[in-house]
Order: sequence, then structure tokens, then C-alpha cells
Amino acid sequence: MEGAPVVRAEGLVRAFGDTPVLAGVDLRVEAGEVVALLGPNGAGKTTLMRILALLLRPEDGRLTLFGAATATPALRRRVGYVAHESFCYPDLTGAENLAFYARLFDVPQAPARVAELLAWAGLEAAARRQVRTYSRGMAQRLALARALVHRPDLLLLDEPFSGLDAGGVMALQARLTELAAAGHTVVLTTHDIERAAPIATRFAVLHRGRLAWVHEGRAPAVVVVEAYAAAVAARRA
Repeated sequence: MEGAPVVRAEGLVRAFGDTPVLAGVDLRVEAGEVVALLGPNGAGKTTLMRILALLLRPEDGRLTLFGAATATPALRRRVGYVAHESFCYPDLTGAENLAFYARLFDVPQAPARVAELLAWAGLEAAARRQVRTYSRGMAQRLALARALVHRPDLLLLDEPFSGLDAGGVMALQARLTELAAAGHTVVLTTHDIERAAPIATRFAVLHRGRLAWVHEGRAPAVVVVEAYAAAVAARRA
């Protein structure tokens, strides 16, 4: 639906057995935003991301992506997701991985698209190497390229900075900034406020299954750290 927010989540609830994970999450994300979801382990960040990626259904509440509430194949094509695991096959080369996913999504002119993404990710020299030989940073860049192979409008990243060295962090920050400038919408989860602060246009703290604090616009890392600590303390009180 034209003009609808990219993400509109209202009262999302999810539990696993007797363990509540999401207890009524409301979230709205507009086109071109980079939203950083913060929160301690167990806050529900990964569960929320899996729901936004249409891999998990909420038990209550309503989710629409691009104004649509039904998870059709066409809607799924508009979403790219990078989880903790890369979903890249270790015994295939980087190029073979991208070619495989391009075929799954029926990407037109797939060889050119694969070459374009390998260059964008800085993996041209490693394109014919098995992914099992890649460093953490290389594997992360390949996972991002894999998530972009079908040109999604919404990119979901679960802890994308985990395990990266300083150079890898800077490269990822640059790529995410570039994607947002090109009109993509990015939602990422992270524990690392310092690394998210330079690129995020909005911050939200998830604690005990609810959004405990939201900051509209960019903010210095120190402001976000203080607000994060205050929000968590208030929820514990």
C-alpha cells in the first residue's frame, strides 16, 4: 500500500511454552530509517526480528509490512534477513552461495548480480574460496550480500556487529549507511550502542518483552547508553 509505513507492529505477543517473550510490542518504521533495537539477552530481540522477517507468527497483535498483513511470496521478496547464523553453505564458495540464492529468488541476470554483490562486499578475491575458510568479517559481508541478492526493500539484521574487528565494523557501517541512502529500510538489533550510534536514525530499547524507551532521531552514544540504563532500571523497579 503506497504511503503505508514499512513496518507497523501493534501489540505483538509471543511466548514459548510458559515463557513469555514479547508482551505487547508496538513498533512503526518508515521508509529509509535505520532503527537500532537495543536490549539485554532474553529481551525478545531475536523473536521480534523473526516475526518481522515473517518466519514466526505472533500469538496476538497485528503486523503489517508495506501495508500488507498477509505473508505472500511477493511480500517475502521485499524482505532480507541476516540472523546470527549466516545461512551460507560452508562447503560452497562465496560465488556459489550467492548464485544459489539468486536462483531461489529467480533473480534476473543472476551472474551479473552475483558479481556486483561480490564487488560491493569486497569479496571478489575470495569468490572462489569455500566459505568455511572465510574470516568472521568476510562471512558477515557474504551474509549481507546474500540477504540483498533479491533487492529487498526492508533489511533485518540480528546482531550484525558481533565478532567483527574494527575494520569490519567500519566497513559494515559504511555499507548500511549506503543502503539507507539508497532508500532501503534497516532494522538491526545490537548490544553495541557505540557501533550503532553513528548510523541509526532511531533507537528503541526492548526490555522484558516491551519497548521501554524510544528515541526519535540520531543521538550520541553516551545519551543512548544513559537512557538505556535508565529504562532497564525503571523496568526492574
